[in-house]
Amino acid sequence: MKLNVKKLALAGMMTALGVCLSAFSIPVGASKCFPVQHLLNVLSGIFLGPGYALGFAFSTALIRNLLGTGSLLAFPGSMAGAFLGAVWYRYTRKLWTAFAGEIIGTGFLGGMLCYPLALLLMGNRQAALFTYVVPFLISTIGGCILAALLLGALFKSGVFYYLKHMIEEQPAAGKEQRL
Repeated sequence: MKLNVKKLALAGMMTALGVCLSAFSIPVGASKCFPVQHLLNVLSGIFLGPGYALGFAFSTALIRNLLGTGSLLAFPGSMAGAFLGAVWYRYTRKLWTAFAGEIIGTGFLGGMLCYPLALLLMGNRQAALFTYVVPFLISTIGGCILAALLLGALFKSGVFYYLKHMIEEQPAAGKEQRL
């Protein structure tokens, strides 16, 4: 993967935003619902692509855990959703696929991936395979609604395409652009 400084800087800013807003979580069952993370997952999938989205989600979860504002469950949940949403968006270029990827990746895959984590590392003997699916779905759907509102405003104002153009890699001067 070639390093894109603009995408790296944006991923860092999104990580900082996710960490700063991590104090605003909603406890649902055994997990902390953090809709802002899912809003940022959708945006990272659309603007950054799979590799940077995955790195952003991991970095945010790691820093939140180190600061005590997150849980170990943030790793599989946020990373699966950000990655799947970014991959689906990359191959379709349709916004709804980024939302669907986030919901399926976080709500279902991430929720089920939390089971072995909760059982083996957190010692939660009451956890079952689907224990975290409903709380994660609640959180990710809330975040996707926020993302849809924000993206709607970005589209209406014309800022969406401006941002996409600014972030995308431009061919170096003197080099031909391949079609």
